[in-house]
Amino acid sequence: MQTIVKYFPHLSTEQQSQFAALDELYHDWNSKINVISRKDIDNLYLHHVLHSLAIAKLIQFKPGTHILDFGTGGGFPGIPLAIMFPDCQFRMIDGTGKKIRVVNEVATALELHNVEAVHRRGEEEKEHFDFVVSRAVMPLPDMVKIVKKNIAKTQHNALPNGVIALKGGNLNEELKPFGKKVMITPISDYFTEEWFADKQIIYLPL
Repeated sequence: MQTIVKYFPHLSTEQQSQFAALDELYHDWNSKINVISRKDIDNLYLHHVLHSLAIAKLIQFKPGTHILDFGTGGGFPGIPLAIMFPDCQFRMIDGTGKKIRVVNEVATALELHNVEAVHRRGEEEKEHFDFVVSRAVMPLPDMVKIVKKNIAKTQHNALPNGVIALKGGNLNEELKPFGKKVMITPISDYFTEEWFADKQIIYLPL
């Protein structure tokens, strides 16, 4: 939790309380429904919460922005971003119903009124959003084929609407189809912890 405050010192008291509550909530739910690797649950804030919040360093979503968290799993990056941007609307979808149950329970416990978690595959999602965010769900070309239809035409933010994906490792082959259109930002530009050394934020305007 201290790591979150270190990088985001201007959080409101309510936001700090919500972030602090994630530890107990995810430990509790993870013991019932495995949404985070058992080995990794003790690294919740660094590997999951702070990792998700790298997107908040890339872009400050304006109030009223609509964001789709594609393949949210246990609620990442969507839940941390929904805490960070209470005036934005988040829809979180996943093809695994029990994971969506966890997201709904966490959102309810935190009183996040800007979150809608739905058991749905990306192919079934019909609404339009300013941005689609994801965390290592599938190769970007495959994801873009699915979510291209969901990107709204009207721009409200400093960055044009598109996809923002958290990825790790060597992405040369995966990103080759997009050429210079894709923007790659090392997360180590924002966070100094060693774990982020090979992690990037991929932004693709659509």
